[in-house]
Amino acid sequence: MTDVVDSDELLRRLQRARAYARDEERTWRDRRDALRPTDPGESREAAVRVLAYEAVVRVLDEILTPGKRAGK
Repeated sequence: MTDVVDSDELLRRLQRARAYARDEERTWRDRRDALRPTDPGESREAAVRVLAYEAVVRVLDEILTPGKRAGK
């Protein structure tokens, strides 16, 4: 069954998703940096995940605050 949510709940969910994506981006960035000297292959995998989470954060930022990143 599909839940019906109001706009405030939808906004809260999007904000939580953006916060989660930012946390994951930081986690994978730290992992990438820690692995770089010892395991270049895993470091590359972590770098790809960083890029993926950066993209998610950019999309959610544009949804939640349109035009905020226009100058970047």
